[in-house]
Amino acid sequence: MNTAIRKSVLVGLAGLSVAATAAGCAPAVQPPAAEAAPPAPGSAGTGSYKDGTYSADGNYKSPNGTETVGVELTLAGGTVSDVKITTHPSNSNTRKFQGEFAGGIQAQVVGKKLDELQVSKVAGSSLTSGGFNQAVAKIKSQAQ
Repeated sequence: MNTAIRKSVLVGLAGLSVAATAAGCAPAVQPPAAEAAPPAPGSAGTGSYKDGTYSADGNYKSPNGTETVGVELTLAGGTVSDVKITTHPSNSNTRKFQGEFAGGIQAQVVGKKLDELQVSKVAGSSLTSGGFNQAVAKIKSQAQ
């Protein structure tokens, strides 16, 4: 067999080998997944909450000890339509941070689904959010 033909055959076989390898790595076509059944009304974590106004207190640790913040949420269709914060400061530093939190929380939660709420820092206050998140968990239970 002449050298030019041998090279053509080897190049052709190498190309087929690469194509076969690539085809073996390709994901198999799968049929579309069946749609999940809609969640049962009132079941936990599904976002089906009763409309209304709910309130709860949440606690968090600060350098001054355990602090409390009050949270009132109004829900419409599982979405927060209003929020009010009741501050319970134990000292001037806590008063400052809870006040900043109360002033900035509305922009972060109004219009969001209750299941989406999980704040970490609001208007410079990072510790108060722990109490807020704790109160939201209680409100979720109330609203089911």
